[in-house]
Amino acid sequence: MSDADLDVLVVSARPEGVIGVPLRLAAGATVADALAAAAPALGEVAPVDDAPVGIFGRVVPRSTPLSAGDRVELYRPLAADPKETRRRLAREGRTMGSRRG
Repeated sequence: MSDADLDVLVVSARPEGVIGVPLRLAAGATVADALAAAAPALGEVAPVDDAPVGIFGRVVPRSTPLSAGDRVELYRPLAADPKETRRRLAREGRTMGSRRG
């Protein structure tokens, strides 16, 4: 690999924990290239085909070029809509931080 190679990290947060795959890619690599390279390491745990993706918390298209040090993130659907959860808890007289049953 040359000095122009990029070191990036592909991460996926799952209920069972965070999976991180460090990669070294050729200069000019895109988010799609990083996902393709990380797919074997992520396996079935993190489906990469349809998941929204981002770099450092900002959703980006898969055609986005990468920079050295980027963290490519795979996003998963929310288990529950936070707004609906807050509404339901408010009706019950509770808050998101409540520990009561």
